Amino acid sequence: MPLTLRDLCEDRSLGLRAACRSADLDRTLEWVHASELDDPTPYLDGGELLLTIGLGPHSGTGPREYVARLAAHGLAGLGFGTGLGYDEIPAAVVEACEREGLPLLEVPERTPFLALTKALAAAHAADRHAEVMRTEEARRALTAAALPDGISAAGPAGATRRDTGGPAKVLATLAERLGGWALISDGDDRVRHAAPRSAARRAAGLAEEIAKVRDHPGRSSASVADGAGQVVLQPVRLLAPAVLVVGRDRPFTPVEHQLIGFAVSVLSLAHARSAAVGRAERRLRTAVLRTLVTAPDCGAEQVLADTWGALPRGPVVVVAFGGRLSGARRAALLDALDRAAPGFHAELDDRVVAVASDEAPGAVDAVLAPAARMRDVRAGVSGPVAPTELGRALHEATRALDTADRHDRAAVRFPDLAAGGLTALVAPAEAAAFAESVLAPLLRHDAERRGDLVDSLREWLAHHGQWDPAAARLGVHRHTLRARIAKAAALLGRDLDSPGARAELWFALHLPG
Repeated sequence: MPLTLRDLCEDRSLGLRAACRSADLDRTLEWVHASELDDPTPYLDGGELLLTIGLGPHSGTGPREYVARLAAHGLAGLGFGTGLGYDEIPAAVVEACEREGLPLLEVPERTPFLALTKALAAAHAADRHAEVMRTEEARRALTAAALPDGISAAGPAGATRRDTGGPAKVLATLAERLGGWALISDGDDRVRHAAPRSAARRAAGLAEEIAKVRDHPGRSSASVADGAGQVVLQPVRLLAPAVLVVGRDRPFTPVEHQLIGFAVSVLSLAHARSAAVGRAERRLRTAVLRTLVTAPDCGAEQVLADTWGALPRGPVVVVAFGGRLSGARRAALLDALDRAAPGFHAELDDRVVAVASDEAPGAVDAVLAPAARMRDVRAGVSGPVAPTELGRALHEATRALDTADRHDRAAVRFPDLAAGGLTALVAPAEAAAFAESVLAPLLRHDAERRGDLVDSLREWLAHHGQWDPAAARLGVHRHTLRARIAKAAALLGRDLDSPGARAELWFALHLPG
């Protein structure tokens, strides 16, 4: 702690006495300086205890002006040595100090001025040593905060959650050690972590400064005044460029600035370590999922159960995610699924695949929710299957995902495809092009000659090629219908007795548009 005038007076070995009853003895001392000049202030910075044997106050303009200059210059106090020039402090000096509110200490002859200098130097050395020890302990605490704590117990539906140290814990430790607050703002101007949580509100008022530090081409830090306090901004690399913002209601010391810089290093190194561990874990997840899909009952189930928790015993569904899912977005989706969704999930080729219980309420919706918040990510959901039939479920989910991509839909469930009929599987634009291409000769004929080939073919196919019912429906003679169908077959260049040709024409005739 900084040395005060009271500390000096309470040190019995020095024998000091406060000569002013109203003096503020709790002023901290920057240094001790002896001078007998009439005006020593040009050589003082303020905050010193000035020592004199009385020559200065009684030279030049006199005690009143002398003390006034010292007080105006911000000195911590005046030490008057007795037993040399004066047996006691002159009353004029005491009165001047009381008038200016400047603490006045009597220094007895037995106490050399050097003893006061040594006492202050020893106090400063002790403070520096204590600060070094506090900083070292704070560094150890920040390092410990960044280290993983291990694996927690299984969560819902057998899922596990990795309880690790990380940015949030590092920030909490840093804010506690500095007696302030801290936050991390990412490239999207979102507050990723804040300590305490209420500190997140400060980001809005610092948005401009955060953007300047984040977007600077080099590693540039900044410091801004916040009333009587200070805010420090340092760039930090996590998943993407981000900014560490630390503040409090008083300025930071140089050592505390170093501690903030150390926190940046810890955050960066912790991210690099966790990223490497995460990549290895993702590769293991992929291998386990591929084995479950292609070779069930080969031991992957036990690896899954021991590491992330067993699959549900009841029916499960598989969800395949695709669309605009680059490497970084896949990692972000996996991270979101790990936090929010029960079950097992992994990368497989260029997609993310999740397995969820079909019986647990809300389990599938919880899997779909993180992707719904990501633009242009699509999902395909399989029907319910036994846990041993993940291969079939993945095939269904992939087919549903393909449909979601073609129809620009966020999610498609495989069981819904059959309910929508064959046309639901074809994109509207592609279906219209197919129908137009197949029926083009008939459409041109009907448009140019006012014929009824399209309607006649539709009705004939609807009656399974039976002439009399179809003719009656159209209101024409059956020979007329025969002639029209023959004309249609010739224009189309197709054998209308072929089931395949009939199926294609029926599909084309019943597409919307």
